[in-house]
Amino acid sequence: MFGIFRAFKFGAAILAAAILLTGTLSQSHAATGSVRIKITSFGLLFGAGGGSGTLTFRKRNYSLDIAGVSAGTMGMAGVELVGTATNLHVAADIEGTYSGAAAGIAVVRGVKVAILRNPNRVVLRLRGRKVGPHVSLSLNSLTIFLK
Repeated sequence: MFGIFRAFKFGAAILAAAILLTGTLSQSHAATGSVRIKITSFGLLFGAGGGSGTLTFRKRNYSLDIAGVSAGTMGMAGVELVGTATNLHVAADIEGTYSGAAAGIAVVRGVKVAILRNPNRVVLRLRGRKVGPHVSLSLNSLTIFLK
């Protein structure tokens, strides 16, 4: 009787260790890349924007296309942003739409700061400066594509 109980405990311990190890291994493959993005935005109340950029990930450079839509836009401006992309498993994870409450750009002494998240759970932390007479550059939707 005790032999069966001991075997059951041992099997449960092995299973628990395997589950924990699998979770740890899958998260350890996530890496961070660096991002450089140039966006131009224009419009009156609602606007459109686009641009290009580069992802540097695991010693390789990947070209990016950027498309975006903004609200509260008046005028034309550009912004150059640099930062990091975290939680990347492969370069293609950066692709997707960053939108809603997760897509906000704040102004702190003329510096733009953005923390964005896509459905692949990639988090962009970007900062940069605005160029041009633009009243607002709040991104309501930003989509990134690999070229």
